[in-house]
Amino acid sequence: MSSPTDFQTPFQPDELVTEYKENPIGIDVVRPRLSWKISSPERGWQQSAYQLQVAESIDQLVSGGQLIWDSAKVTSGDSVHREYAGPALQSSTRYYWRVRVWDEVDDVSDWSQFAYWEMGLLEETDWVARWITPDWESDSSVSQPALLFRGALDVTHAVRTARVYVTSRGLYEMSINGQRVSEDLFTPGWTAYHTRIQYQTYDVTDLLQQGSNILGVTVGDGWYRGPLMGGSRNHYGDRLGLLAQVRIEYADGHVEIFGTDEQWKASTGPIQMSEIYQGEIYDARLERQDWTRSDYEVHDWQSVRLFDTPPVQLIAPAGPPVRRIEEIRPIEILRTPNGDVVFDLGQNMVGWVKLTVDANGAPAGQRIVLRHAEVLDADGNLYTDNLRAAKQQVEYILDGTERGTVFEPHFTFHGFRYVAIDGYPGDLTVDDVAGVVVHSNMQVTGEFETSDARLNQLQRNILWGQKGNFLDVPTDCPQRDERLGWTGDAQVFCRTATFNMQVAPFFTKWLGDLSADQAPNGSIPPFVPDYRANDGQGMGATGWADAGVIIPWTIYLAYGDERILLDQYESMQAWVKYMHGRAGEDLVWTGDFHYGDWLAYATTDPGYPGATTDTDGIATAFFAHSTGLLAKMARVLGRMADADEYEALRARIVEAYQREFVTVTGRVAENTQTAYVLALQFDLLPESLRPIAAQRLVDDIRSRGNHLTTGFLGTPYLNHVLTRFGYVDVAYDLLLQDTYPSWLYPVTQGATTIWERWDGRRPDGSFQSAGMNSFNHYAYGAVGDWMYQTVAGLDTDSSGAGYKHVKIHPHPGGNLTYAGAAFDSMYGHTESRWDYGNDGFTLRVTIPANTTATVRLPNAANREITESGLPVEQAAGVTSVEVEERDIVIGIGSGQYTFLTRN
Repeated sequence: MSSPTDFQTPFQPDELVTEYKENPIGIDVVRPRLSWKISSPERGWQQSAYQLQVAESIDQLVSGGQLIWDSAKVTSGDSVHREYAGPALQSSTRYYWRVRVWDEVDDVSDWSQFAYWEMGLLEETDWVARWITPDWESDSSVSQPALLFRGALDVTHAVRTARVYVTSRGLYEMSINGQRVSEDLFTPGWTAYHTRIQYQTYDVTDLLQQGSNILGVTVGDGWYRGPLMGGSRNHYGDRLGLLAQVRIEYADGHVEIFGTDEQWKASTGPIQMSEIYQGEIYDARLERQDWTRSDYEVHDWQSVRLFDTPPVQLIAPAGPPVRRIEEIRPIEILRTPNGDVVFDLGQNMVGWVKLTVDANGAPAGQRIVLRHAEVLDADGNLYTDNLRAAKQQVEYILDGTERGTVFEPHFTFHGFRYVAIDGYPGDLTVDDVAGVVVHSNMQVTGEFETSDARLNQLQRNILWGQKGNFLDVPTDCPQRDERLGWTGDAQVFCRTATFNMQVAPFFTKWLGDLSADQAPNGSIPPFVPDYRANDGQGMGATGWADAGVIIPWTIYLAYGDERILLDQYESMQAWVKYMHGRAGEDLVWTGDFHYGDWLAYATTDPGYPGATTDTDGIATAFFAHSTGLLAKMARVLGRMADADEYEALRARIVEAYQREFVTVTGRVAENTQTAYVLALQFDLLPESLRPIAAQRLVDDIRSRGNHLTTGFLGTPYLNHVLTRFGYVDVAYDLLLQDTYPSWLYPVTQGATTIWERWDGRRPDGSFQSAGMNSFNHYAYGAVGDWMYQTVAGLDTDSSGAGYKHVKIHPHPGGNLTYAGAAFDSMYGHTESRWDYGNDGFTLRVTIPANTTATVRLPNAANREITESGLPVEQAAGVTSVEVEERDIVIGIGSGQYTFLTRN
């Protein structure tokens, strides 16, 4: 649907989103932010003004009457995150909106297409439904069957719209009259359940029928009641519960609300066990056919009772739902030396297996068992030791009637490439097995490629690591008995994540849980959500807890999102205050436990995943870094007094760091690569000593045959530091190194994701310690942002956050003949692609409308430069040309450009 058109300008606003989402329903942001992109064939197009209109119907928008809000013409170039500023929004109400824009000569576009958002339940009193739980007792110390809840409602008139608002304690799947209400998985998601639980809103208008309607909900243990790392259960509660409310607006305008109450019934069904780590047992003999249909008899179902639950905040999801994204067919069927039939999917993935089952005369009760693993051992057998206590096993128990029955598990997921299938009655083919890839439904926004196939595989590995570990929370790994939202892993990878996918909503949700789980003393737990019982006086680990500061800043840089800074501001202040308290008056943070430069190379004990760099130095470095970032964010938010205070504190911390950890000759305590990297990246050294320290870093790398020794905290910054101080050749040597330890060593070993350890699998086929050896762990994939920013040359900065201003600065090297990256920002499609040809160095650039860019052509001074065949100074869209050292720096507006630096 679109607005009527009186005339057509060559520019037009399109791709309208509300709170990052296209036409969302059930949001609870009371001042939603509206964003749009602009299509224009002109180079250098800039928006000079915009106008927003909001109404409760399209007719009202078209007529211009009864508008809820009209911004009038706003003189501004901003087209991202424009905040609704009308009257208070109402629960369960849909709002339509449109926008038009003016260019720099005051021509106005046509109105955009219509978009909308719909509010969820904003007040506690909007809920008339009650929490319910089965009216029976069970032993929650062991796994119990998933619950079935069944309720009925009568529709008596023609329905205009119907919504269901639903959540659970546990994980749920909901159907109405036998049809799933949504493709969402693992709902309501994992949050800080003690304080906040998400509810989902679904449009069920088309699922309701005149007369009786049956609501059926299956609820499994999930993260709420199932075992988590350490093996214990019931961290959030020992009873599962359901809360569901249906709101029907009839054609005549009156509204009826139905909710969970004592009239519902409960039972169990075929899911006899379903746990995140262990897998699922599904007994087809116990299926209750058509139990969500009105003609089903419920004579053996039991009553429910109202559930007196601890008070929590019910919130609408800020992040994307988990969805099934794609299916992968096996590339090979293997018969292992120990006799297993193993399907190789060719990709280490996260999700489950979709299995087509034929009983083939097998009796009811026969078990089909699926066992999942990431790798095969040196002998070619399924290797599961690194799963620790996690089984990653699915059992399907035949009822004996299966004919082409398609089975998938419900409330579990696995990290795997290989699946062994035992007990199948007959011969399986590759057509009977598919890997179902699931992750949070984030748009892929980035693309990176080069002339080196190994680097292209490295990028694929980074992306697949992100897919596999961004499943509602940013987990460390998706396979063993852990799968937690480790803060350190998330913060080191966040910048890379923003290139690959649209992650702002994902991290917005997670940061809300980080704040909720933050202790009163300001410390931030090492993983979020934090399910452990504690006294509220936790200890914060440096580089991990700093996620609470680093990630908001990163999201701001990538998306121009100031609200995330505002929402997290008190949390960030509390963390800096905590560090200040732990460091004391001398501002050197010593003595506390920290994970340090986790899994760094060359530890004193090869079985110990510790770090070689002094943790006191790392802690003080991050204390300075987070304090400095908080000062920057305070300035963005206009809190100048705070900014001055934090800048002064940071200066004092830097002085303390230099006094405690730096010699007059530029040697940093511990003399490790990570020590130098952090000191240089965070500007902790006097300027006069920085070149000396950078040279010491390079000398150490060269002395080790161009190998890195950094762990989780040093690795993300290593190549950035080398590039900044003029050693991009050394950075390329590290990137292209393919012997251990290096980024490409796993690629040579056939890896399809990033490994947890530099030597997860040794050249002789043996493995690192099984106690900590994930083959899908994205932390070392943090090099991806350097690949985008430096190899391809695509970046932004805080002065034009969110790619309002784009930096194009490629650094060719490593004998690459071409490299390129593309990125879909909030403003539109951006590209930087370079290659060497017979005529010279060609750089192709795409900049979206309403943005500008600075292009830096390397080693181009005193050489002929053209843009699309014209001298660069004469090209349309070029606003400036300057010489800086050996480079040519060009200012441009939006458009597509081809720059050639002739040989």
